[in-house]
Amino acid sequence: MDDQQLAEELRQAIGRLVRTVRTADTMPPGEAAVLGYLDRDGSLTTADIAHQRGVSHQSTAKAVKELLTQGLVQAEAHPSDGRKSLLHLTPAGRDRLAEERRRRADWLGAAISDALSSDERETLEASLPLLSRLTAYLKSK
Repeated sequence: MDDQQLAEELRQAIGRLVRTVRTADTMPPGEAAVLGYLDRDGSLTTADIAHQRGVSHQSTAKAVKELLTQGLVQAEAHPSDGRKSLLHLTPAGRDRLAEERRRRADWLGAAISDALSSDERETLEASLPLLSRLTAYLKSK
């Protein structure tokens, strides 16, 4: 298999895996994504999150509005631009995100245990640093 074929197979396999694992979620993907960005990157504006996700400002604003209503994020005035708000995770938001991540990991972990042999689990584990290196390389571009 050449590099292009490998890249396409990898893209498809990871995409299917991510979409399948997301079926365990109990919250809409846009809301979970907003919580995830705030958890990883700290305080951000709605525009920052939309840009990083590669989606429209309007779709992110809709998710943010729902998260604010649920008390999962909090907004405060931007320190250098009064027209903007900085979003922060609340303790309830952090707990909800941890719950979603735990649910995904539990579901995927059970599948790994049930579907893969011991040797296959070792192969999967050995591939993790390679996937991390690919991600870091792509982010640096």
